[in-house]
Formats: sequence, C-alpha cells, structure tokens
Amino acid sequence: MTYPLNGIAPLSHLGVIRVEGEDAAKFLHGQLTQDFALLGMDQARLAAFLSAKGRMQASFIGFKRSATEVLLVCSSDLLPPTLKRLSMFVLRAKAKLTDATHDFVLYGLAGDAVPGGSQPAWTKADVGTASVVHLYPADGQPRALWVAPVSEPAPPGALLAPDLWRWSEVKSGVATLTTPVAEAFVPQMLNYESVGGVNFKKGCYPGQEVVARSQFRGTLKRRAYVAHAAADVVVGAEVFSTADLEQPCGTVVQVAPAPDGGFDAIVSLQISAAQEATSLQVGATDGVALSLLPLPYALLDDI
Repeated sequence: MTYPLNGIAPLSHLGVIRVEGEDAAKFLHGQLTQDFALLGMDQARLAAFLSAKGRMQASFIGFKRSATEVLLVCSSDLLPPTLKRLSMFVLRAKAKLTDATHDFVLYGLAGDAVPGGSQPAWTKADVGTASVVHLYPADGQPRALWVAPVSEPAPPGALLAPDLWRWSEVKSGVATLTTPVAEAFVPQMLNYESVGGVNFKKGCYPGQEVVARSQFRGTLKRRAYVAHAAADVVVGAEVFSTADLEQPCGTVVQVAPAPDGGFDAIVSLQISAAQEATSLQVGATDGVALSLLPLPYALLDDI
C-alpha cells in the first residue's frame, strides 16, 4: 500500500533565525558554507555552520525576505545553541540575530500543493507575503518549504501527516542536522557538496580548510546513503557491518516511518562498507538489519 505524497504539512520541528541589518547577508557569508553575498531574492541556500574543526553544528535553508533581512530555517532543537554561537561572531557587523520562530508559520508542500509544480531545488518564489523554497523531490514528487508571517492563512492543499513529510525528507536524501548528530560530520559526509550546500569558490569561513582538504585531497571516507530498516532505529545510533561488530562503520542521521511499513533512514557510512557485499545493521548486539536504497541524486565528481 502506497500513500500519495500530496498535500501540506505543518512543520513544528523547524525553527527560524532572523538576521536583520545592512550587513545581514555579508555576515552570514563569512560564517556559513554557502555564498550569501550573491544571494538573490529568487534563490535560497542550503548551508551549514561549522566548528573550527569543520564539523557541522547546524544546517539551514536560508533566503532573503528583503535586502536587509535573511531567514535561516533549521531544526528547532539546535536553534538556541546555534543562535548563541552565531551571535558571538557579529562583533562590529550591522546585523542582529533573533529567534523569529513565533513570527512565522512553516509548512511542507508536496505534489499538487507545490505552486508552479516541479522547479530546481533552492529556487525561491514569493506568493503574497509567503516565501516558497523549492526542495529536492522525494519519491518522484515535487516538494517545497512555505514560510509566511503567522497572520497568513495556511497554503491550499489537503493536510499531509507530519510523519509522511518527515519520510519525504529522508527520501530526498538531503539531511537536516539535529542535536544527536551535531558536530559529527564534515559537510561531505552528508553529501552537502552534491546537493548545493557548499560553495568552494567563496571566501573563508570557520572550518573551511577542513572542508577543502576533504574535497581536494581525496581524504573523504564517508558518504550519506538512504536505507531501510524493518524496525525503528534512533538518530545517532551506530551502524555496523556484520563482518566487524567491534568497530562501527556509520551513523544514523535521520529516520522516519515508511508508509509501506518499516522505517527509512539517512545514514552516513564508510564508503568501503557501503560498497562491500557484507550485511549492515544498526547496533552491535541484537542489531536491526539495514538495506541500502538507491540514492535519489548523483554525487558530483567535479565541483
């Protein structure tokens, strides 16, 4: 039985950081993995905020609401520490960061509910006072993020179960960082360079040297994969090859119930373990078997 991915879902698991001021975009350009200096009003950015060691502390979908206002949508559990850390770097920049979660309403749109249908990921359109950011598709269906002031009515469309939207996030293969896996990955371990989350031509930002070294020196040993498990698994759980139950070869990054049964997940795995014919499982003892599914996009060979 397959449930159609079609409709609108309220996104209570996401929050919004507002960055206001004439230096808003310039400030973010110097802190995040993507180019915000050249961000147009018809674009959005997938981006990460890294530690000095190049590890992802948070991931965002960012876009401009005006020339001096940028919104960053992230997992709500990571918002308070991320807001605090980012604010420490403002210094003399004319930019003010605030938690604007309660000022906006967020919906996930899928299928017929997406205005204009299928569009390239990270393009943005304004529908009245709402911002619509087109996302990577899932299960063949177009998807978008709807962000509007709380005074705006909900977008048109049948109500979609939140679990079904979370499943679409997993099936898209584009991971959203949450607390259990904060500071666990460099961006390429989640394929961020292949889904528009890293710009290698922009100026420096915290952790940039590690990201560049991973890309250009061939030191990357982990990638993100989509997988299926018959039973529930938790974010942050270790993945093992049945050939070696002593050393974990991966981590569960994101998980959601699959509409046809079981659970689908994004896992970050050692490339060697993913390519070997051995079986994978979550947990060393009484492990839950894990089977890899096709990745829904191509990994970029040349950035």
